[in-house]
Amino acid sequence: MKLTGINQITLRVNDLRSAEEFYGAVLGLKLDHRVGANITYLRLHSDMLVLVKAETPGSADARDIRVDHFGFRLASDAEVDEAALYLDECGVHIVTRPAHRREGRAFFVMDPDGNLVEFYSMHESGIQPESADIDLSSPDAFVAAGSQKTAKERDQKSRRTRK
Repeated sequence: MKLTGINQITLRVNDLRSAEEFYGAVLGLKLDHRVGANITYLRLHSDMLVLVKAETPGSADARDIRVDHFGFRLASDAEVDEAALYLDECGVHIVTRPAHRREGRAFFVMDPDGNLVEFYSMHESGIQPESADIDLSSPDAFVAAGSQKTAKERDQKSRRTRK
C-alpha cells in the first residue's frame, strides 16, 4: 500500500455555523459544498475538512477529545509568526505562542469547539536533535487553563448578547 496523503479530516462540532466561520472566514478554507443542514465540506487545495453537527454536545471545558489535534503547514517560520498575530487579532484563543520545535516553528490554537489546531513550518532537513532553544512541551499542559478561559469568555459574550 502506498498512501499519497490525507483525503479529509472530519470533526464533530456543536455549532456548525460557528465552526464554518472559524475555518472559513478566519482561516480561509473554501466552502466546497453542504449536505443538508448538518454537514459542511471545506476545501484547502486538494484537502478536505468536513464539519458534522454533533449528535450530542461536547464541552470545550471537559476537553472531550474527538481528535487530539491536527495541523496546517505554513511555508516559513515568519509565516507562522504572522499567522499567530492574525489569529490573535481575530480573537482566536491562542493555546501556545510560536516556538521552535524539533520539526519546525509551531503554535496551537483552540477552535470554537475546543479542538486543538496546530500551525507549523517544517525544517527542510527534517526533525532536529534536541537543543536548548527547542520547546519540547506538550500543548496539553496549557489546555486546561485555556479551556477555563474560553468558558469564561463564552459566558461573558452570551451575557452581553442577552441584554
